[in-house]
Amino acid sequence: MVSSEDVTVVALLADPDAPTEIARRLARTLPDPLAKKAGDGRRFEFRVVSEPFTAGTEDPPTLVRRIMDRARTEDWDIVVAITDLPLHVHGRKLVVELSHEHGLALLSLPTLGGLRLQTRAARAVEQVVLTLAAPQTPGTDGHPQSRPLGHFVSRFAPIHPGPVDEDEAADLRYVVGGPRGYLRVLVGMVRANRPWRLVPGLSKALAAALATGAVATVNSTVWSLSQALSTPRLVISTVGSVAIMIGWLIVDAQLWHRPANALPEEKRRTSLYNTSTVLTVGIGVIVCYVGLLAVSLVWALFILNDKVFATTTQNQLHTTDYWTLAWFVASVATVGGALGSGLESDEAIRAAAFSKREQERRDMLQEDDDDRDRSET
Repeated sequence: MVSSEDVTVVALLADPDAPTEIARRLARTLPDPLAKKAGDGRRFEFRVVSEPFTAGTEDPPTLVRRIMDRARTEDWDIVVAITDLPLHVHGRKLVVELSHEHGLALLSLPTLGGLRLQTRAARAVEQVVLTLAAPQTPGTDGHPQSRPLGHFVSRFAPIHPGPVDEDEAADLRYVVGGPRGYLRVLVGMVRANRPWRLVPGLSKALAAALATGAVATVNSTVWSLSQALSTPRLVISTVGSVAIMIGWLIVDAQLWHRPANALPEEKRRTSLYNTSTVLTVGIGVIVCYVGLLAVSLVWALFILNDKVFATTTQNQLHTTDYWTLAWFVASVATVGGALGSGLESDEAIRAAAFSKREQERRDMLQEDDDDRDRSET
């Protein structure tokens, strides 16, 4: 499927947020490398279309039909749809699937992992476009024969061709499987959620944590406790405060999801989503804790007076005392932040913890759960 003037029009249909950002960078960087590899004077024109094509469904065959319907109204030769939602088909996690007949592909970013995502996405889209733009050989049934993709992942990646039913529009599919595949998708999901955004997104919780830390730093009882605590106990206080913050955020904002049914596949999918939630929130809270530790240390260096400290604790103020005090105060402040997070709306916490598409998916699931609860009553 190529244009008559040696120009192949490639549409990158991307979900909003991160997929659109990646698609825009691909549209700037891929045309020249693709033209060199395709040869014969072929040129590629990229168009980025940002719209939530996955809204309301995660079923790949349904998404492929949507992409086909969307492409019929445009002058596109090839459509590559990009989403940051993990997609499942036949009990496996989908990486990419193609329809040579319709000149389209569907790519799920989480299955590419969490490292060098832009590079991996560029490699995958490049191979998809080259495959779909190449002349097609008719198969025995008269339809274009599917061509396998070129090298787009490392040889050690747990990615392999997956089964395709005869009644599906797609004719080529790659999936991930096994424990390494599960870990790859999990890391990709956490990467898509961008957990580092949790800290600025929880302004009220952060304000409560900073206020708690500022007050605790000038409290003489806290001084004495920090000196009395051993390193193992300080470690326990860190783990405990971080766990409290993670648990509070997940419970208070209702981030934990129940399986929609008792099917094993649904339970595995729910487990994957909940695990990514714990890791996403956990990384965000740890980043917050490290920030509180740094602020507490700077505040202690500024505010503590060695004579007042010695009079109160009956011990001289040493360099290590600044560190142990800041360490203990960071744990106390984290618990204060957990309480302060109760002032945040559930929507604010979800917006800070998840990507845009993941928020919409969870909101939809929450509405379904509410509908089931009402119907049962």
